[in-house]
Amino acid sequence: MSAGAFHSRLLRQVEQEIEQAQLAGRQLQAQTLRARRCGLLVRHGQLDLARGELTALYQALFASPQPELAAWLHLAEGLLGFYGGYDSHSARERLLHADAVAAEAGCLEVQVEAQAFLAHLAFVDHQPEQLVTHALAARALAQPEQGAALARWHLVLALAHHLTDSQETAQPWYQRARALAAGCGDDALVSALLYNMAVIRVARLREAELADGAARGPVPMAAVDSITHFDGAMGVAALDPLTPLLRAQVLVAAGQFEQALPLYQDSLPETVGLGLSRLGSSLMADLAWCRARLGQADTALAQARQAELEIEPACHPDDLGITHSRLAQVYDYLGQAEAAERHRTLAAQAWMAWRGLQARWRAALAAAGLQQPS
Repeated sequence: MSAGAFHSRLLRQVEQEIEQAQLAGRQLQAQTLRARRCGLLVRHGQLDLARGELTALYQALFASPQPELAAWLHLAEGLLGFYGGYDSHSARERLLHADAVAAEAGCLEVQVEAQAFLAHLAFVDHQPEQLVTHALAARALAQPEQGAALARWHLVLALAHHLTDSQETAQPWYQRARALAAGCGDDALVSALLYNMAVIRVARLREAELADGAARGPVPMAAVDSITHFDGAMGVAALDPLTPLLRAQVLVAAGQFEQALPLYQDSLPETVGLGLSRLGSSLMADLAWCRARLGQADTALAQARQAELEIEPACHPDDLGITHSRLAQVYDYLGQAEAAERHRTLAAQAWMAWRGLQARWRAALAAAGLQQPS
């Protein structure tokens, strides 16, 4: 299997280390490096390649149990659980197991990788206290040579600060994350950084419009373009299903409804099928808004009602605020005053909950002393 097609320095380095270990007859080292490569392949979006390699490595593990190999395999399974279906619960269970096996085996590198990614999952699920717990655990174990794990760690804290509306505080964390990722050749981490930065910028743009009533400002299309260009150059495919929807959100914010509509139509079903159904209501509300503004009143009304049905208990308060605020716009535009007022009330409640969650993030980060990189 060649990593060269993915243009990743880190993958190429691991490939070389595998070859050297095999030539020297160090079978266990070669197997653990192959397991590490599986995790890298997953993060590059090469899920089928990773699954095939994992199957072969599990067969080797069953034939000759090795705790260190088991730890790396559980780590790769945790990453596959997330990138293969964005199932943070399943990924968390596997990563916790990887951490426990690694601790028993004395495999510090897996522990740091697992804790850093557990912190990332806590960010995804809006669990500030969990994020702090895992971030502190990763920091306590990390060694300077663990550039990829440290890059992930800094990225997670950058995102957490950015989420609180403190881009100024987030910036040095982003810079450190990117420098560490570049230093070790972790192109998938750079891709994740570009994507997540853009996601938060777009979310705050939508919040400014829908919660604060701000006039339409500059839209960050260049940030979305940078993801596409970087991933295309580096062969990173992990975010391919998600980037079109990010572009669609920017187009809606810019009032370019005719361009946004086909992106939503093409990408929404796949996104929901990937395990991101908690986003379905807000994106479908955007789709209804596109229909309304393009004069498709009947379809817009039907899709607005469907968006209401798609609201899930796991929907985050900012996504819920976007959903209800956008539906209020749609119903207002379609002359449904009572429905519009109902959604304005629900939106106000959701935005209040979101402000409370942002305060929790700030408090948790401050209490842990995680306000600036060391």
